[in-house]
Amino acid sequence: MITDRLIDGIIAMQNPTCVGLDTLFDYLPDEMKAGAKTFDDVCERVFEFNKKLIDTLRDIVPSVKVQIAYYEMYGVPGMKAYEETLKYASEKDLVVIADAKRNDIGSTAACYAKTFLGETTVNDRAYKAFPADYVTVNGYLGTDGIAPFVEECAKNDKGIFALVKTSNPSSGELQNLLLQNGQTVYEYMGAMVEKWGETTIGKYGYSAVGAVVGATHPTEAARLRQVLPHTFYLIPGYGAQGGNAEMLKSCFKADGLGGVVNNSRGILCAYKKNGGTYYEAARAAAIAMQRDLSSVIGKMGR
Repeated sequence: MITDRLIDGIIAMQNPTCVGLDTLFDYLPDEMKAGAKTFDDVCERVFEFNKKLIDTLRDIVPSVKVQIAYYEMYGVPGMKAYEETLKYASEKDLVVIADAKRNDIGSTAACYAKTFLGETTVNDRAYKAFPADYVTVNGYLGTDGIAPFVEECAKNDKGIFALVKTSNPSSGELQNLLLQNGQTVYEYMGAMVEKWGETTIGKYGYSAVGAVVGATHPTEAARLRQVLPHTFYLIPGYGAQGGNAEMLKSCFKADGLGGVVNNSRGILCAYKKNGGTYYEAARAAAIAMQRDLSSVIGKMGR
């Protein structure tokens, strides 16, 4: 089961880090940007940048998250670079999260689910469009929008991460509102996520239906951890958004498991702060993050 595979990697590396390949052209070193004139030029270099990072980090981090918006902005060449990045990371045995936050219902949701988790058939031959191990989804349309994704998860051993308590400062405008039953909106959504995943629980006790829970809201994360025993977290907000290891400790259980922590700019752009090549600086930043998280979480899988 995919969440078991992700946890296996976290335990083996003692590292619950997910590297966010939110790769803007502006993040590239000047020598890689020089002479680029078209979207094709940009995307060739973005993919080259990503490949080197994947090669440099694959032995110390278990997963990557590829945010689709950073590629869509470069049009069709950007989507090609997105596809190539997903495939290359998968070939290097990383758990790959397509960060696309899909949100729709019925047949349209089914199309999105096939895009990232399943296959599309053309004259009896099946093709994978943007293959990933997980895709992020927005569950605020309710079960109609999630059921097609859960179906593809069960069929293809894939997973999803549904938005529950996001890391942005204004998330509380909606997610912290109280319902008539006394729950907050995010708690109710968390309970729905737990139920959506109840048929896909693996050997570690977590399902293929995970939750996005931000590191920047530790009190809310702690409340969710108590009532979502089978829900694995994708945890954004560490680093550039203000989250730190101590803040996200509440996302994890006593055995050091429970989530994977994303860091994008702090790793991609580490060379701008610390010098050296971009890939050596990225590796050093990933190692520093692993040590920081381990100092708070402790041994994972204990």
